[in-house]
Amino acid sequence: MANLYVQALHVHPVKSVAGTAPDEVAVEPWGLSGDRRWAVVDSEGAVITQRQQARLALALASARPLEGGRVALSGPGMAELVVEVPEPGPLEPVMLFGKKVETVVAATTAADWFSAFLGLPARLVHMDEPAVRRPVDPDYALPGETVSLADGYPLLLTTLASLDALNGLIAEGDHPEEGPLPMNRFRPNVVVSGAEAWAEDDWRRIAIGDAVFRGVRECGRCIVTTTDQTTAERGKEPLKTLARHRRIGKSLAFGRMLVPVRLGTVRVGDEVRVLE
Repeated sequence: MANLYVQALHVHPVKSVAGTAPDEVAVEPWGLSGDRRWAVVDSEGAVITQRQQARLALALASARPLEGGRVALSGPGMAELVVEVPEPGPLEPVMLFGKKVETVVAATTAADWFSAFLGLPARLVHMDEPAVRRPVDPDYALPGETVSLADGYPLLLTTLASLDALNGLIAEGDHPEEGPLPMNRFRPNVVVSGAEAWAEDDWRRIAIGDAVFRGVRECGRCIVTTTDQTTAERGKEPLKTLARHRRIGKSLAFGRMLVPVRLGTVRVGDEVRVLE
């Protein structure tokens, strides 16, 4: 097997909002430190993602290197706003993929910011205790495994080779003008170089740095992948091509979902070792 390395790391502090690309980050049981601990919700308490509001792609949430996990928000036409982690207080249940998750509501300044940015009533909420708030899908989890406000699993891994292969298929398909697509369409946490295309489908256990992960399942893709992350405009790719070439069960698959089994720190340039 060729040598595999971490090409990039990505942390998205606010779900569905642009994030940061640190050189190193700690692995926590529920994901990379600071990843998807915040989410935007509507007036009914349902989490808003790019599925409903593509404009979220244009907002940037930068995790400041300060104590307490505060987040700095910026976006087109918006003044920067630094949001503090809410003090412990009453829990607010929000709906995420049809299930209730308890959160804490952030300051009204954050609600005002997102309401103005999206043009609809919105609030910002924070997951205060990821160790107990939301279990991983029991069909794939081991007892006690939890996840942040990510779609379903603590981490998402993708590979450069698979993106190259997918872009090759898009070039041969019905909408070649939409390619090649950048990796940010897929919003991964860990991007790996050196692998063969689609090799990650079979990775059941991998080590990165001093951390170890279970490769749980493929990542089923949705309309967010058709959203240009710099313009918020939608197209037809990659879903058209994934439907033709990468249907695994009910999923249009790209990437692999991971659950940490040994914590540590991962860094850009770390070797990725396939253990099983």
